[in-house]
Amino acid sequence: MSYRYSPAIAKLINAFAKLPGIGKKTAQRLAFHILDDKKEDALALADAIREACASVRLCSVCCNLTEEDPCDICRSATRDRTRICIVENPRDVAAMERIHDYRGLYHVLHGVISPMHDIGPEDVKLRELFVRLRNHDEIEEIILATNPTIEGEATALYIARLLKPSGIRTTRIAHGIPMGAALEYADEVTLSRAFQNRQEV
Repeated sequence: MSYRYSPAIAKLINAFAKLPGIGKKTAQRLAFHILDDKKEDALALADAIREACASVRLCSVCCNLTEEDPCDICRSATRDRTRICIVENPRDVAAMERIHDYRGLYHVLHGVISPMHDIGPEDVKLRELFVRLRNHDEIEEIILATNPTIEGEATALYIARLLKPSGIRTTRIAHGIPMGAALEYADEVTLSRAFQNRQEV
């Protein structure tokens, strides 16, 4: 007969198991770590989660996560307001900001178009993007920075097709071989992209 946890412990394990990338064993480890830790630390974690859920919302301009609306990037007077970089999720904004090469604005889709998963254009933040473009005629370039997956590529192509009549310059970030990677391990799509986006040296 297998060991049964108390209802409270089982509930905590199940809550952790719902997180992406967390399996049953990792969920158990996390639950017991929380219970073995100081009660104040565990309650502080619970308070931080509760506070984030209560105060974080979507920016009404770019749909990024923020506590103040509009967000810091949309409010900033130093950003280039002629360019918008379209990304799939808020984590992508954080990744782009780490490189310090881009000083324009963002638009977060919160997903990609995926017919296989019943996710259509109306299920991501595309309507908000086109409302934004109608209200801001200073925008000169849209940079498509969706991930190099089948869904990411399809979403980028869909957006590019919708933007064509507007005359706004539409670009796609380059994808290729990552630093330190060996060619023999690269898939055909990555190699093809690397050749297409080659540059003169």
